[in-house]
Amino acid sequence: MSGDPATHLVHGLQRWRQRYPALQNCAVRDVLDQLADKWSVLIIIALAAKPHRFGELKREIVDISQRMLTQTLRDLQADGLIEREVFPTTPPSVEYRLSPLGKSFLAPLSALVAWTEENHGAIREAREEFGKAA
Repeated sequence: MSGDPATHLVHGLQRWRQRYPALQNCAVRDVLDQLADKWSVLIIIALAAKPHRFGELKREIVDISQRMLTQTLRDLQADGLIEREVFPTTPPSVEYRLSPLGKSFLAPLSALVAWTEENHGAIREAREEFGKAA
């Protein structure tokens, strides 16, 4: 196999497609169902800097509803990506932080964020052109 990273990636994807020809019951579908959600990504990015309380997250991600923030935090906790700590105060305060598994997601997420920054203009232009043609 060539030393070209793109060629290596294509071969890896081809092997994966042979394993899941109908794209069912695969790890990608199972994991990305949660992680590809914009709210999950934004919460993980916020928690990468430091632990946050619920209200801090709500203020940082201003357009997320309280219900969606609650549900997404529960889903990320269920997947083992974040940890929730309750402090014995009156009223109790809760803090969310990335788990070791969540921290391991930061490297691929950083690559995705960099890719979006580099390509956002081209994507917006393509959308505009598509809209004109439609």
